[in-house]
Amino acid sequence: MNPEVSLIVAVIALVISALTGWLTLVRRGTIRMTRPTVIYFGPDSGEGRGIPKVYFRALLYSTSKRGQLLESMYVKLSWGESSQNFNVWVYGDKQLERGSGLFVPETGFVANHHFLIPRDGSKFEFCDTTYRLDVYASLVGKRAKLLCTIMLEISRENALALKTPDVGLYFDWGADSARYHPHVKAHPKQELPDFLRQLVERK
Repeated sequence: MNPEVSLIVAVIALVISALTGWLTLVRRGTIRMTRPTVIYFGPDSGEGRGIPKVYFRALLYSTSKRGQLLESMYVKLSWGESSQNFNVWVYGDKQLERGSGLFVPETGFVANHHFLIPRDGSKFEFCDTTYRLDVYASLVGKRAKLLCTIMLEISRENALALKTPDVGLYFDWGADSARYHPHVKAHPKQELPDFLRQLVERK
């Protein structure tokens, strides 16, 4: 083989190896989230029913092969000149866990995410307005990162329905219409995990 051709092939192989090493071992990447397929506004359905909650189901994934160490998540609802943080994070499907450290791989982690208001004595009530829902995630050693922003509107009729105990408002994503479709639904009482029951009892 021509020495010049051999040199070019060797250089290309070295560049590919270096690029692969950077993508797999060095590149830190970040964390991202898919659009939630369903979002819930309303009271918690456990023993602490009446406590405002935001819930959604989505996939968290890492943009690098190293994966990401997720420290915490929270959501912020904003309307007009006001806002409210929901910083009590719980995730899971059948078994709920208090969010506090989670490894998110490149292949992703899908789960239900529940967010409740803090126990600082503040009062919150869903009303008929347009809400901006911001979802934040904090990686270990980094500041909170905004994952997505979603605009959701609550009609006067749905706001009145939310005043009924055990009634929540669901927003289902419509792929064809590219928007969320709201509907109210009553849900049965569910048992809270022990750690959430303790939080409620401290209120």
